[in-house]
Amino acid sequence: MKKNDWNEIYWNEIDTVFLDMDGTLLDLHYDNTLWNVLVPRHYAEARAIDEEQARAVLFSHMSAVRSTIEFYCLDYWANFSQLDVKALHEEPAHLLDYRGGAREFLGWLHRCGKQRVLVTNAHRDSLAVKDAHTGLTKRLDAVFSSHDFGHPKEDDAFWRAFALAHGFDPTRSLMIDDNENVLEAAGRAGVAHLLIVSQPDSNRPTRDGLAFPAFNHFDEIMPDAYNGSAHD
Repeated sequence: MKKNDWNEIYWNEIDTVFLDMDGTLLDLHYDNTLWNVLVPRHYAEARAIDEEQARAVLFSHMSAVRSTIEFYCLDYWANFSQLDVKALHEEPAHLLDYRGGAREFLGWLHRCGKQRVLVTNAHRDSLAVKDAHTGLTKRLDAVFSSHDFGHPKEDDAFWRAFALAHGFDPTRSLMIDDNENVLEAAGRAGVAHLLIVSQPDSNRPTRDGLAFPAFNHFDEIMPDAYNGSAHD
């Protein structure tokens, strides 16, 4: 698939669709609220400091561990912050929602006989909370967390381990994510079809100048979704 040719997806060449969760299937507004607002607020209260100081401490450490498995690990952040991070996941649960057309897209993939595989950096505890409120996993054929492999999806080591576990044919696979670094790693692993979400958080502007073919609403990539036939 060439850059900016997202409307030229030849679905008859794709058997497996790898799907990110946060910012791809689910609205990233939930995670951004949790990590950018609520965790700093609770950290500030626990340390008797103001929220700006709390953000400075937390965000500095997040930058230091970004693109490592620790960045996505609830146990790591619970230990660092001394907060019950899993319990905090419930506070903004009313914000958990599918991105535009995601449910319909998953149903369409099923009708078309495509394998729907969740490949997420989310910790299993975070996944459990989100699944409890959205019923996401019942719409999928397989679910993998990068924590199962000890490496985040941005790391080539993840894709080597994942290939052994899943046994997918990369030449007949599509990866959809909101993270350019993840898609670059998937491409290095041989995944032939790569798409990026342009607006992961519905409360933030659409991103421009992305390095991969981009879309926002899932109906943009399933033009025949509502009559149940695949585009080829």
